[in-house]
Amino acid sequence: KKKKKKPKSSIHSLSRYASVVQQSPGQLAKVAIGVTLSKARRMATYVSTLIRQAEYGTDRRAAAALHDCFTNFGDAVDEIRGSLKQMGQLGAAGLGVDSFRFQMSNVQTWMSAALTDEDTCTDGFEGVADGSLKSDVCDRVMKVHKITSNALALVNSYVAKETP
Repeated sequence: KKKKKKPKSSIHSLSRYASVVQQSPGQLAKVAIGVTLSKARRMATYVSTLIRQAEYGTDRRAAAALHDCFTNFGDAVDEIRGSLKQMGQLGAAGLGVDSFRFQMSNVQTWMSAALTDEDTCTDGFEGVADGSLKSDVCDRVMKVHKITSNALALVNSYVAKETP
């Protein structure tokens, strides 16, 4: 019997960063956003490759869904990148509670927007016939979505711990 591979959880994918994170919820959130950015970039590159292949095919709906998905992942990458940049600016001297809340609300908003963009990618495949292309893209998007969602949960947890 062939053993089923266990899917990697985001905690597993973050475990290699334990020495960097140590006991810091802020570092954990920042690393999670960095991992998310890497996964989203990879997904955008993958979809870009599929677009080049789909342009030679006859399924116009699939090609259109891939183009939309690529655009959505481009937006998600920008939002996640903005979140990571904002997290990097938290160490500024004299950062007050109001400034911290404002910066973290930006991170929460951008990470939420990235989740929406990822959902919108899969929504575009609703009119596409079932097949390996559709299932492969949607499965991959869901994996990125899960990692993005977990990163947002870690951000939310960090905000809850740091604000009175």
